[in-house]
Amino acid sequence: MPAVSKGDGMRGLAVFISDIRNCKSKEAEIKRINKELANIRSKFKGDKALDGYSKKKYVCKLLFIFLLGHDIDFGHMEAVNLLSSNRYTEKQIGYLFISVLVNSNSELIRLINNAIKNDLASRNPTFMGLALHCIANVGSREMAEAFAGEIPKILVAGDTMDSVKQSAALCLLRLYRTSPDLVPMGDWTSRVVHLLNDQHLGVVTAATSLITTLAQKNPEEFKTSVSLAVSRLSRIVTSASTDLQDYTYYFVPAPWLSVKLLRLLQCYPPPEDPAVRGRLTECLETILNKAQEPPKSKKVQHSNAKNAVLFEAISLIIHHDSEPNLLVRACNQLGQFLQHRETNLRYLALESMCTLASSEFSHEAVKTHIETVINALKTERDVSVRQRAVDLLYAMCDRSNAQQIVAEMLNYLETADYSIREEIVLKVAILAEKYAVDYTWYVDTILNLIRIAGDYVSEEVWYRVIQIVINRDDVQGYAAKTVFEALQAPACHENLVKVGGYILGEFGNLIAGDPRSSPLIQFNLLHSKFHLCSVPTRALLLSTYIKFVNLFPEIKTTIQDVLRSDSQLKNADVELQQRAVEYLRLSTIASTDILATVLEEMPPFPERESSILAKLKKKKGPGTVTDLEEIKKERSSDMNGSAEPASVNASAVSTPSPSADLLGLGAAPLTNSAPAPSSSGSLLVDVFSDSASAVAPLAPGSDDNFASPDLASSEVVSEEPADTVHDADELFHKFVCKNNGVLFENQLLQIGLKSEFRQNLGRMFIFYGNKTSTQFLNFTPTVICSDDLQSSLNLQTKPVDPTVDGGAQVQQVVNIECVSDFMEAPILNIQFRYGGTFQNLSVKLPITLNKFFQPTEMSSQDFFQRWKQLSNPKQEVQNIFKAKHPMDAEITKAKIIGFGSALLEEVDPNPANFVGAGIIHTKTTQIGCLLRLEPNLQAQMYRLTLRTSKEAVSQRLCELLSEQF
Repeated sequence: MPAVSKGDGMRGLAVFISDIRNCKSKEAEIKRINKELANIRSKFKGDKALDGYSKKKYVCKLLFIFLLGHDIDFGHMEAVNLLSSNRYTEKQIGYLFISVLVNSNSELIRLINNAIKNDLASRNPTFMGLALHCIANVGSREMAEAFAGEIPKILVAGDTMDSVKQSAALCLLRLYRTSPDLVPMGDWTSRVVHLLNDQHLGVVTAATSLITTLAQKNPEEFKTSVSLAVSRLSRIVTSASTDLQDYTYYFVPAPWLSVKLLRLLQCYPPPEDPAVRGRLTECLETILNKAQEPPKSKKVQHSNAKNAVLFEAISLIIHHDSEPNLLVRACNQLGQFLQHRETNLRYLALESMCTLASSEFSHEAVKTHIETVINALKTERDVSVRQRAVDLLYAMCDRSNAQQIVAEMLNYLETADYSIREEIVLKVAILAEKYAVDYTWYVDTILNLIRIAGDYVSEEVWYRVIQIVINRDDVQGYAAKTVFEALQAPACHENLVKVGGYILGEFGNLIAGDPRSSPLIQFNLLHSKFHLCSVPTRALLLSTYIKFVNLFPEIKTTIQDVLRSDSQLKNADVELQQRAVEYLRLSTIASTDILATVLEEMPPFPERESSILAKLKKKKGPGTVTDLEEIKKERSSDMNGSAEPASVNASAVSTPSPSADLLGLGAAPLTNSAPAPSSSGSLLVDVFSDSASAVAPLAPGSDDNFASPDLASSEVVSEEPADTVHDADELFHKFVCKNNGVLFENQLLQIGLKSEFRQNLGRMFIFYGNKTSTQFLNFTPTVICSDDLQSSLNLQTKPVDPTVDGGAQVQQVVNIECVSDFMEAPILNIQFRYGGTFQNLSVKLPITLNKFFQPTEMSSQDFFQRWKQLSNPKQEVQNIFKAKHPMDAEITKAKIIGFGSALLEEVDPNPANFVGAGIIHTKTTQIGCLLRLEPNLQAQMYRLTLRTSKEAVSQRLCELLSEQF
């Protein structure tokens, strides 16, 4: 609100504010306000018209009352009337009232919009500025609809004053942030980029903010801004502080504009033009050099501005990740800040070094600061800085320093803040597994972790140590011995009991030869912890006991007595009671052989990457420093996704089914599934609820019955039976991704298809249309399968009427059962007589392997976990091919879905790629399939990669899908 002065003539407002401030109680204030509201209402409703000064004064009072927290339900029209005034102070108060009190649903919005349009068209810079400020302050969708098309014109108009350009750029930025769909991209976009060359630095600053936001959504439209931004940045960086006096802040030339330009450049990769790239490198080197110069002022504002530009420059260097010299220099510069007296600088230095640690060029330079970072971890007072130090240690860790870093983290864990303990536990577990050369060290580290911070050790951590111990024979005995010794402590954390119970239940026999760890001692040690544990842990220990019955028959009686006790058989918990009853019964009636089979050692888990990393990401959130290593892997890995992280969700206490599909897709939900029939008999007829369409007459030349935009002609075959197969390849391949349409057509006959598939069963309706006015006689369609195909595909065809009248259509039903995977397509042979001439033709019937796809939804972690499992060269088929059709993303999505697989969104790190997953259902087996399609728009090429558990299936699916693009 503008300051109130004696010369302003608003003495009544000053008196009213003074009265409010002098009120002794809330009641007195409300009484004074109500009195004033009554007075203002009477003035507005009076017969005497108010002049502009009075309206302004009373509207100001209403605005002040509203800011005190009281509702205002009148005065809006008077404020709108002020907008039409030609006096600046009156118009200003009107716009202020509108910005604060009028909502977008107000009936006055039309009047307000008209007043704003008048001011925008007035070419008066002061009035245009007030109008633009009002639009930006309100920022509603209605405002965007009304003015989003006008403001760009004002922004790029040649006669617009600099102050109005600034306001227009920031106003347009506000509307784009609230309603991006309403801001039209057009000719103005190319012109607004050239504002970066404007002589007025205020205009450049506002335009840079706008272009940066627009470029994040439409990078191609604004890529010309890169060279202009580099040019402007170069002029600022190389200028002396006296050159830009109006925009020099404590001896730092235009720091805000410099930061904005550096952020704009982070929207794009390094410039391809060598001249621009060289100039940018010079700018960044100059910024780094200036950071080494003695400060020109001791004031904190100088160092803040200087460091703001420096840190943004380092962010750009890290973003480009292409100049080793700059990366190392940035690392050394940040290293100087690690011991700076300013806490904020230490924090920012640690945070930036975390990202530098993930670059191959600067990783070694970051490692040289390990002692400083460890010291910060021990001595830093601020918990947020200590957390960044932990992040940096995690990021700089490799095989050469893993044991040192893990040891320091464990030492710090004993005194760490509770808020970051769980995160440190996860990081220690990840590093110990990732860089374990000796797995005995890994086991010791995890057990130490549980001892120090057991409450913060999640299930994923102890699941993972069990998986690793089970999969590595060389560490099983050591793990059993170590966990047995750890359990002898008077107070053990429950997670240690879980690990101990599981490992001793599996491998306790490996240490049973030592009298100090005999079977009975192992059992008594575990059972002494039983009453202190929660129900899930007790349930695990009961499973361990029944495992002991198999491993150590000599203590069978002791264990049975425990299971037989009332505390177990009559336990209030149903799970514990059921386990006790079933285990006791199993140990009593089962023979030794049956026990050995049922309670055999856990099979090795599939080799998978750790799920602890996924939990850490979830805890930290996307885009945090913990993701940087994985992001770098995704950037540098080949396009087959070999470096993506994967997760394990399998419970460590359940045995995976040996018959489970390699991809783990077998448990995908199946809708409307039916038991697989023992034969291809009657069940096939009822698979689909849709009834076949009735036979209908077909008018000569009519396309009504087979609506298809592409009808390919083929020559009529000779009178004698021919071996030639008219596969009409183009139409045949179109049926790979669709089920209905015209398969074949010539001047005599039209063949249409309608088919449906579910799991390994299918039904196809074949429609034969006589396009002539003459009967077809002895009409005999036959489906022919080769010997190999007959064993893989059961086809049942129903006979059709041998006479097809002119202009008529007949239908044939084919029931299909997929017994096993197949490569070929059946042949449809058709013989008939037309006008005394024998006709014989054959076409491929589009029954392809992908028709038995069932789509499977998967998360990103599950997809890449299963993708990595199928890394055997024989399981992958890849094809790089030229695009045959326009590369349209929506059409590509539709084809992948039509192919049968699920289209998985937001799974691939590259949003331009397409990934899918599904299961091929046959009577004998299920085959999981993963696919990845990578388009290259510039080269107009695709790379298609398929991975399944069968090489032949991968090859066939790749052939079929490649033809679609």
